[in-house]
Amino acid sequence: MYTVIAVVILVAFFLSTAIRILNEYERGVIFRLGRVIKAKGPGLIILIPIIDKMVKVSLRLVAMDVDPQDVITRDNVSVKVNAVIYFRVIDPIKAIIEVEQYNYAMSQLAQTTLRSVCGQVELDELLSERENINEQLQTILDTHTDPWGLKVTTVELKHIDLPQEMQRSMAKQAEAERERRAKVINAEGEFQAAAKLAEASKIIENHPTALQLRYLQTMREMSAEQNTTTIFPFPIELFSAFIKPREKEDK
Repeated sequence: MYTVIAVVILVAFFLSTAIRILNEYERGVIFRLGRVIKAKGPGLIILIPIIDKMVKVSLRLVAMDVDPQDVITRDNVSVKVNAVIYFRVIDPIKAIIEVEQYNYAMSQLAQTTLRSVCGQVELDELLSERENINEQLQTILDTHTDPWGLKVTTVELKHIDLPQEMQRSMAKQAEAERERRAKVINAEGEFQAAAKLAEASKIIENHPTALQLRYLQTMREMSAEQNTTTIFPFPIELFSAFIKPREKEDK
Protein backbone atom coordinates (compact mmCIF):
# COMPACT_ATOMS: atom_id res chain seq x y z
CA MET A 1 0.00 0.00 0.00
CA TYR A 2 2.76 2.42 0.96
CA THR A 3 4.67 1.44 -2.15
CA VAL A 4 1.76 2.41 -4.40
CA ILE A 5 1.38 5.73 -2.65
CA ALA A 6 5.11 6.40 -3.02
CA VAL A 7 4.99 5.55 -6.72
CA VAL A 8 2.01 7.84 -7.25
CA ILE A 9 3.79 10.66 -5.46
CA LEU A 10 6.94 10.14 -7.54
CA VAL A 11 4.94 10.09 -10.77
CA ALA A 12 3.06 13.26 -9.79
CA PHE A 13 6.34 14.97 -8.88
CA PHE A 14 7.87 13.89 -12.18
CA LEU A 15 4.94 15.15 -14.21
CA SER A 16 4.82 18.45 -12.35
CA THR A 17 8.51 19.09 -12.89
CA ALA A 18 9.00 17.49 -16.29
CA ILE A 19 5.99 18.65 -18.29
CA ARG A 20 5.60 22.23 -19.45
CA ILE A 21 3.10 23.72 -21.89
CA LEU A 22 4.07 26.83 -23.85
CA ASN A 23 1.68 29.12 -25.68
CA GLU A 24 2.08 30.03 -29.33
CA TYR A 25 3.87 33.29 -28.52
CA GLU A 26 6.27 31.70 -25.98
CA ARG A 27 9.58 29.91 -26.29
CA GLY A 28 11.48 28.00 -23.62
CA VAL A 29 15.28 28.23 -23.37
CA ILE A 30 16.44 24.88 -21.94
CA PHE A 31 19.48 24.73 -19.65
CA ARG A 32 20.89 21.26 -18.93
CA LEU A 33 23.34 21.26 -16.05
CA GLY A 34 23.91 24.96 -16.66
CA ARG A 35 24.50 24.72 -20.40
CA VAL A 36 22.06 25.87 -23.07
CA ILE A 37 20.64 23.02 -25.13
CA LYS A 38 18.20 24.88 -27.37
CA ALA A 39 15.00 26.89 -27.41
CA LYS A 40 11.81 24.84 -27.56
CA GLY A 41 8.15 25.58 -28.10
CA PRO A 42 5.32 26.15 -28.51
CA GLY A 43 3.34 23.20 -27.22
CA LEU A 44 4.27 20.36 -24.85
CA ILE A 45 7.80 20.39 -23.44
CA ILE A 46 9.29 17.50 -21.45
CA LEU A 47 12.18 18.25 -19.11
CA ILE A 48 14.44 16.01 -17.09
CA PRO A 49 13.70 16.80 -13.45
CA ILE A 50 16.48 18.43 -11.46
CA ILE A 51 18.82 18.31 -14.49
CA ASP A 52 16.91 20.60 -16.89
CA LYS A 53 15.81 24.14 -16.24
CA MET A 54 13.60 26.20 -18.57
CA VAL A 55 13.36 29.99 -18.91
CA LYS A 56 10.30 31.27 -20.75
CA VAL A 57 10.61 34.13 -23.25
CA SER A 58 7.72 35.98 -24.88
CA LEU A 59 7.98 36.77 -28.59
CA ARG A 60 5.14 39.30 -28.58
CA LEU A 61 5.67 42.95 -29.50
CA VAL A 62 6.52 45.04 -26.43
CA ALA A 63 5.55 48.71 -26.12
CA MET A 64 7.93 50.44 -23.73
CA ASP A 65 7.52 54.00 -22.46
CA VAL A 66 10.73 55.99 -22.10
CA ASP A 67 10.62 58.32 -19.10
CA PRO A 68 10.82 62.07 -19.87
CA GLN A 69 14.42 63.12 -20.34
CA ASP A 70 15.92 66.58 -19.77
CA VAL A 71 17.57 67.54 -23.05
CA ILE A 72 19.56 70.63 -24.03
CA THR A 73 19.30 71.14 -27.78
CA ARG A 74 22.12 72.37 -29.98
CA ASP A 75 20.80 75.94 -29.74
CA ASN A 76 20.88 75.73 -25.90
CA VAL A 77 17.15 75.29 -25.26
CA SER A 78 16.19 73.06 -22.31
CA VAL A 79 13.27 70.73 -23.07
CA LYS A 80 11.79 67.49 -21.77
CA VAL A 81 11.30 64.70 -24.28
CA ASN A 82 9.70 61.29 -23.88
CA ALA A 83 9.16 58.49 -26.37
CA VAL A 84 7.71 55.02 -26.88
CA ILE A 85 9.63 52.04 -28.26
CA TYR A 86 8.17 48.97 -29.96
CA PHE A 87 10.42 45.92 -29.99
CA ARG A 88 10.28 42.13 -29.84
CA VAL A 89 12.55 39.18 -29.11
CA ILE A 90 13.70 37.40 -32.26
CA ASP A 91 16.39 35.18 -30.71
CA PRO A 92 15.33 33.81 -27.29
CA ILE A 93 18.74 32.30 -26.51
CA LYS A 94 20.61 35.60 -27.03
CA ALA A 95 17.95 37.50 -25.07
CA ILE A 96 18.63 35.28 -22.04
CA ILE A 97 22.39 34.73 -22.35
CA GLU A 98 23.76 37.98 -23.75
CA VAL A 99 22.00 40.46 -21.44
CA GLU A 100 20.50 40.37 -17.98
CA GLN A 101 16.90 41.62 -17.91
CA TYR A 102 16.70 42.84 -21.49
CA ASN A 103 13.68 45.03 -20.71
CA TYR A 104 15.70 47.06 -18.19
CA ALA A 105 18.70 47.20 -20.53
CA MET A 106 16.52 48.43 -23.38
CA SER A 107 15.01 51.14 -21.16
CA GLN A 108 18.42 52.46 -20.07
CA LEU A 109 19.82 52.39 -23.59
CA ALA A 110 16.75 54.21 -24.92
CA GLN A 111 17.09 57.00 -22.36
CA THR A 112 20.73 57.69 -23.14
CA THR A 113 20.16 57.47 -26.90
CA LEU A 114 17.17 59.83 -26.68
CA ARG A 115 19.25 62.45 -24.84
CA SER A 116 22.15 62.06 -27.25
CA VAL A 117 20.16 62.31 -30.50
CA CYS A 118 17.86 65.15 -29.39
CA GLY A 119 20.84 67.09 -28.04
CA GLN A 120 22.46 67.13 -31.50
CA VAL A 121 19.62 69.02 -33.22
CA GLU A 122 18.13 72.48 -32.84
CA LEU A 123 14.69 73.09 -31.40
CA ASP A 124 13.09 73.84 -34.78
CA GLU A 125 14.40 70.53 -36.17
CA LEU A 126 13.19 68.70 -33.07
CA LEU A 127 9.66 70.05 -33.62
CA SER A 128 9.45 69.79 -37.40
CA GLU A 129 11.66 66.79 -38.25
CA ARG A 130 10.20 64.18 -35.93
CA GLU A 131 10.13 61.46 -38.56
CA ASN A 132 13.85 61.80 -39.26
CA ILE A 133 14.65 61.77 -35.55
CA ASN A 134 12.43 58.70 -35.03
CA GLU A 135 14.25 56.86 -37.82
CA GLN A 136 17.63 57.83 -36.38
CA LEU A 137 16.65 56.60 -32.92
CA GLN A 138 15.29 53.35 -34.35
CA THR A 139 18.48 52.70 -36.32
CA ILE A 140 20.77 53.33 -33.34
CA LEU A 141 18.72 51.22 -30.92
CA ASP A 142 18.30 48.38 -33.39
CA THR A 143 22.05 48.29 -34.05
CA HIS A 144 22.92 48.15 -30.35
CA THR A 145 20.28 45.58 -29.41
CA ASP A 146 20.83 43.19 -32.31
CA PRO A 147 23.50 41.23 -30.34
CA TRP A 148 20.88 40.82 -27.59
CA GLY A 149 18.47 39.05 -29.95
CA LEU A 150 16.05 42.00 -30.02
CA LYS A 151 14.48 43.81 -32.96
CA VAL A 152 13.41 47.45 -32.59
CA THR A 153 10.59 48.03 -35.06
CA THR A 154 9.46 51.58 -34.25
CA VAL A 155 10.47 54.53 -32.10
CA GLU A 156 8.10 57.50 -31.73
CA LEU A 157 8.61 60.78 -29.90
CA LYS A 158 5.47 61.25 -27.80
CA HIS A 159 5.73 64.69 -26.23
CA ILE A 160 8.13 67.63 -26.21
CA ASP A 161 7.64 69.84 -23.16
CA LEU A 162 8.84 73.41 -23.76
CA PRO A 163 9.49 76.06 -21.09
CA GLN A 164 6.75 78.67 -20.62
CA GLU A 165 8.89 81.54 -21.92
CA MET A 166 9.73 79.53 -25.04
CA GLN A 167 6.05 78.78 -25.64
CA ARG A 168 5.24 82.50 -25.42
CA SER A 169 8.08 83.34 -27.81
CA MET A 170 6.87 80.75 -30.31
CA ALA A 171 3.30 82.06 -30.04
CA LYS A 172 4.54 85.59 -30.81
CA GLN A 173 6.58 84.27 -33.70
CA ALA A 174 3.57 82.42 -35.13
CA GLU A 175 1.40 85.54 -34.77
CA ALA A 176 4.02 87.66 -36.54
CA GLU A 177 4.22 85.08 -39.32
CA ARG A 178 0.43 85.17 -39.77
CA GLU A 179 0.48 88.98 -39.93
CA ARG A 180 3.28 88.85 -42.50
CA ARG A 181 1.30 86.43 -44.68
CA ALA A 182 -1.81 88.61 -44.38
CA LYS A 183 0.15 91.68 -45.50
CA VAL A 184 1.68 89.78 -48.41
CA ILE A 185 -1.74 88.53 -49.53
CA ASN A 186 -3.18 92.05 -49.21
CA ALA A 187 -0.29 93.50 -51.23
CA GLU A 188 -0.77 90.86 -53.93
CA GLY A 189 -4.46 91.72 -54.07
CA GLU A 190 -3.68 95.44 -54.44
CA PHE A 191 -1.16 94.66 -57.16
CA GLN A 192 -3.64 92.55 -59.10
CA ALA A 193 -6.32 95.20 -58.70
CA ALA A 194 -3.94 97.90 -59.97
CA ALA A 195 -3.00 95.71 -62.94
CA LYS A 196 -6.68 95.25 -63.85
CA LEU A 197 -7.31 98.99 -63.52
CA ALA A 198 -4.36 99.68 -65.81
CA GLU A 199 -5.81 97.28 -68.40
CA ALA A 200 -9.22 98.95 -68.06
CA SER A 201 -7.70 102.42 -68.54
CA LYS A 202 -6.04 101.28 -71.76
CA ILE A 203 -9.36 99.92 -73.04
CA ILE A 204 -11.15 103.18 -72.16
CA GLU A 205 -8.36 105.19 -73.81
CA ASN A 206 -8.77 103.26 -77.05
CA HIS A 207 -12.58 103.15 -76.80
CA PRO A 208 -13.97 106.32 -75.13
CA THR A 209 -17.53 105.08 -75.63
CA ALA A 210 -16.85 102.38 -73.01
CA LEU A 211 -16.59 105.12 -70.37
CA GLN A 212 -19.98 106.46 -71.34
CA LEU A 213 -21.54 103.02 -71.13
CA ARG A 214 -19.99 102.62 -67.70
CA TYR A 215 -21.56 105.89 -66.59
CA LEU A 216 -24.96 104.78 -67.82
CA GLN A 217 -24.63 101.43 -66.07
CA THR A 218 -23.71 103.15 -62.81
CA MET A 219 -26.76 105.42 -63.09
CA ARG A 220 -28.96 102.42 -63.65
CA GLU A 221 -27.57 100.67 -60.56
CA MET A 222 -28.09 103.76 -58.41
CA SER A 223 -31.64 104.26 -59.66
CA ALA A 224 -32.49 100.69 -58.68
CA GLU A 225 -31.72 101.51 -55.04
CA GLN A 226 -34.31 103.15 -52.82
CA ASN A 227 -32.71 106.57 -52.61
CA THR A 228 -34.76 109.78 -52.36
CA THR A 229 -31.99 111.97 -53.78
CA THR A 230 -29.07 111.01 -55.94
CA ILE A 231 -26.31 113.42 -56.96
CA PHE A 232 -24.43 112.15 -59.93
CA PRO A 233 -21.71 114.15 -61.73
CA PHE A 234 -22.46 114.51 -65.39
CA PRO A 235 -19.25 115.31 -67.29
CA ILE A 236 -19.51 117.18 -70.55
CA GLU A 237 -17.28 114.59 -72.16
CA LEU A 238 -20.24 112.25 -72.05
CA PHE A 239 -21.82 114.16 -74.93
CA SER A 240 -18.63 114.36 -76.99
CA ALA A 241 -19.56 111.24 -78.92
CA PHE A 242 -22.84 112.93 -79.97
CA ILE A 243 -21.45 116.46 -80.49
CA LYS A 244 -18.55 115.57 -82.78
CA PRO A 245 -20.68 113.79 -85.41
CA ARG A 246 -23.05 116.80 -85.33
CA GLU A 247 -20.23 119.24 -85.94
CA LYS A 248 -19.04 117.23 -88.91
CA GLU A 249 -22.51 117.36 -90.47
CA ASP A 250 -22.68 121.16 -90.02
CA LYS A 251 -19.38 121.54 -91.84
